[in-house]
Amino acid sequence: MKRGCIGTLCLLSLWLLTGCVRQETVHSRQIFAMDTIMEFTVWGPGGEAALDKAEEEIHRLDDLLSTGNPDSEVSRLNREGGGTVSEDVGRLISASLDAYHSTGGIFDFTIYPLMELWGFPARNCRVPEEKEIADILPLIDASLVQFSGGVLTLAEDQQMDFGGIAKGYASSRLMEIFQTCGVTAGMVSLGGNVQTFGVKPGGSPWRIGIQDPNAPRGTPLAVFETADRAVVTSGGYERYFEENGRTYSHILSPSTGYPVETDLASATVISADGVLADILSTALYSMGLEAAIPYWRDAGVDFDMVLLTSSGTLYVTEGVGGLQTDSPVTTLYREP
Repeated sequence: MKRGCIGTLCLLSLWLLTGCVRQETVHSRQIFAMDTIMEFTVWGPGGEAALDKAEEEIHRLDDLLSTGNPDSEVSRLNREGGGTVSEDVGRLISASLDAYHSTGGIFDFTIYPLMELWGFPARNCRVPEEKEIADILPLIDASLVQFSGGVLTLAEDQQMDFGGIAKGYASSRLMEIFQTCGVTAGMVSLGGNVQTFGVKPGGSPWRIGIQDPNAPRGTPLAVFETADRAVVTSGGYERYFEENGRTYSHILSPSTGYPVETDLASATVISADGVLADILSTALYSMGLEAAIPYWRDAGVDFDMVLLTSSGTLYVTEGVGGLQTDSPVTTLYREP
């Protein structure tokens, strides 16, 4: 029997392939926050000031949102069953409620009691008894949450967790900081959530690689081009544990209480909105191929996706540019 949570250093395995660019002042920084290693790279005369402000903002958001910090705003709200919220937390609550409804409950930010039951937050993972899961499941229901006028009310014993949205929100905030600091181009990697600002020095797009789930970390299955976009990948290979010869993913189903069962190995979402990319990467992975494709066609929001099936086929939406891969590819169009 093998227990304990296993995760890659970058939970969402994406990286920057820079190639050759003209010489220009580059500024880089690496920090640890939100339980992961984060990397910032920017070009331009305002680079150092931008990195200082970016680091300050990340730590500020971590202090607000961390469920592992008893003094954070989220911990206080969970402990007290709600209360008046800050502007940032209010935005995340609103986005989470919208995502709950748009995904038919697949994305549910009240999942924290279930995550705790499985031991993922404390990295003391175990398979709960069926009765334990049955007792917890009624709490996992964002429709019970009341939020109005900046005041949150959780149902009794409910607890929220913004782990499925916080890094996307943080990367979007950093893009806003870069815009005000004279940065000409930049990229942030927040534990694998990648977001780019502008185009690379020299004018070419960024090239982003998608991790091959069956290969060592850093091995790309596919590479594509993007600019001014967030790129987020979700998959069961990112964080998991093994018990009695079986592997259990950290992506849990709010409806069953168990790790999601899907025909996808990973789901990558590309969007100008880091929050949307963060939410939908997990939601589409959980939906599976058959539901994810019509969701993309009918969602009414602007995003592209790369879905990798368990059999090794890539389903790529029409807006993904410069794709390079040796895997079989099916291109998806809005009008099938």
